[in-house]
Amino acid sequence: MERSLIILKPDCMEKRQAGTVIKRFENAGFQIVACKMLSLAPRVLKEHYAHVADKPFYPEIETFMASRPVIAMILRGDSVIEKVREILGPTDSREADPGTIRGDLGTDKMRNMVHASDGPETAASEIERFFSPDEIFD
Repeated sequence: MERSLIILKPDCMEKRQAGTVIKRFENAGFQIVACKMLSLAPRVLKEHYAHVADKPFYPEIETFMASRPVIAMILRGDSVIEKVREILGPTDSREADPGTIRGDLGTDKMRNMVHASDGPETAASEIERFFSPDEIFD
């Protein structure tokens, strides 16, 4: 069984769509094995977005992601990483098909409702960043 980190982003929380998003994941057969609400500190955001932290647009990402509490979860299931990304649609919500989470609920490339791990190695490091072993119930 594979695991993926999911973050319900500030736009998801502001629009009160957390339940809708979680229901789609559960309907797809994935199990929630960890879940918590938290505020993202600048240190955590810089680490999480290290691949773009030196880009001119990074401050906008940090401001957005710290703008309100988010929900971080770990989903478990067969091919969960690939399947979650299919359910989400492309990163840019404007390019996402209707029926995907981002196509139905997102606004643009940053306000796209959900972060999801993009591969097994990324998932492992992201899960470790946001959850301690005693917070995971699989």
